[in-house]
Amino acid sequence: MTVPDTPAAPAHFTMTEEEIIAKFPDRLRGYDLFRKMGSPKHVVAPMVDQSELAWRILSRRYGAHLCYTPMFHAKSFSDPRSKYFSEHWQTDSEDRPVIVQFCANDPDILLKAAALVAGQADAVDLNLGCPQNIARRGRYGSYLMEDWDLISRLIRKLHENLEIPVTAKIRVFPDVAKTVEYAKMVEAAGAQIITVHGRLREQRGHKTGLADWAKIKAVREAVKVPVFANGNILYYEDVQRCIDETGVDGVMSAESNLYNPALFSGKALPSWQLAEEYLEICKQTPTKLTYIRGHLFKLFRYSLPVHTDLRQQMAKAENLDDFCQVVAALKSRLLEDDAKDPFDAENTPVDEFGYRKYPHWICQPALRLEHDKANSTSGRLLNEAQADQQAKRNSDEAVPSTETPEDGDSKRQKVATA
Repeated sequence: MTVPDTPAAPAHFTMTEEEIIAKFPDRLRGYDLFRKMGSPKHVVAPMVDQSELAWRILSRRYGAHLCYTPMFHAKSFSDPRSKYFSEHWQTDSEDRPVIVQFCANDPDILLKAAALVAGQADAVDLNLGCPQNIARRGRYGSYLMEDWDLISRLIRKLHENLEIPVTAKIRVFPDVAKTVEYAKMVEAAGAQIITVHGRLREQRGHKTGLADWAKIKAVREAVKVPVFANGNILYYEDVQRCIDETGVDGVMSAESNLYNPALFSGKALPSWQLAEEYLEICKQTPTKLTYIRGHLFKLFRYSLPVHTDLRQQMAKAENLDDFCQVVAALKSRLLEDDAKDPFDAENTPVDEFGYRKYPHWICQPALRLEHDKANSTSGRLLNEAQADQQAKRNSDEAVPSTETPEDGDSKRQKVATA
């Protein structure tokens, strides 16, 4: 009987696993790393310009067990004397556990950048999921998905040379088998935790769509390292539902965390309360005004269309005091709104599609809804986060309906934020 040959290791695997363990005897692997970080179930995603230190501090106060930094460009970050490094790298002694994420397409540059944070982070993550056009132009993120050799070399470079573990965040392919093989390749290269965003590269913006938990489950069953799921988390209860359906070790939230940083606490809190708390953190933790403005617009997403004059003031704020004044004015008005129609957290109604009907002053997820635009009688936006779609909606409503309201609305599909 002929024994099949063991596949040869790729040429860029310059060390065996035994040699790597001997080189880094104290570096944690797989579930040892997971347990050392407290077996995190609630994970805040890496978000460009949005998961900065101040936001991580706020998120931890409301149930986040693990936070990722924003995605950093390895090439720009790799020079500690650069303006990019000084403006973007920010941490403190309480900022743990934390994983620092990089995008890269050069293994040596990635290692140089990662080495700068080795003593201040629990792991370094490789971004393989960014679907934006800038990632396509820069050749990183999800636009490396077809270049498995480069991905393997990037991860292996860190696995063989970095003092702390390397992890990776991936997207899925249309084919589940290919997705599984992809994840196994990432694991073999040295990734000690894999986050699976259950969407295709093409699923972004108004084409976001639902994440595919079945593919996440298939990855979880195929690899030996911990797996985090990303996608379809709107409410606190979705976290456990995702774990139950996929078997993952933790659940990551991106956009839903931005609209409701108390997501992982299970609390329905007023937007002004979280905004005030965030601004107090910013007084102690220097934060770029562009980050602050972005966070406040999301926290007050449903209230600013009601109090439009304050939306303009928010847009024109030039310093932290200006933001504090706008939030104070919003708080006063929202308290009046609540007094007229008090919010009862224990008896929150839901609409016909199962979405919770929170008043506009309560932090809540930003919903995207897909529907049959030609036939639906719904006035809801295809992508509620894009106000410039209003004109498109108006033109769609002018098309005669050939279905009953129930049939048209039944085609609407819940699209959870990332």
